[in-house]
Amino acid sequence: MELFTNFPLWAALFAIGFAQFIKVPLQFIASRKLDWTLLTSTGGMPSSHSGAVTALSTAIALEEGLGSPFFAISAIFGIIVMFDATGVRWHAGEQATVLNRLVTDFNKLAEQVKTWPEKEEQEKRKELKELLGHQPIEVFFGGLLGIILTLILHALLH
Repeated sequence: MELFTNFPLWAALFAIGFAQFIKVPLQFIASRKLDWTLLTSTGGMPSSHSGAVTALSTAIALEEGLGSPFFAISAIFGIIVMFDATGVRWHAGEQATVLNRLVTDFNKLAEQVKTWPEKEEQEKRKELKELLGHQPIEVFFGGLLGIILTLILHALLH
């Protein structure tokens, strides 16, 4: 089947999987906490979205050439995805951070009036998702990861 030999598809999927997986040891190095939920979470270093779209564009460039309309489509698609990751989604995450602080402060005040129970903050409230988007450096390294992984895969498979 052609699906199993579609190099751009598999390069992009591999970049997503690798970027999501590498978040776990990177977070462990930074915090000394093993968090397997990062495998399916959004945000963080590196950006799997950026890895996917750059892997896709790189693979299409290798297979079809830089003059290909398929490369043009994937490159523009990639630019939009990476811009969105650092723009709209990042700002949504920043707003979630502020909302979480407001909810925490309100809950703290309400509970202190009654006698503040001894609990972890995480037990007191459900957090909004704060890591919706990416910092520019996360998008950069996600994109670089996608290009490098695709070049390695292409060299190994072709």
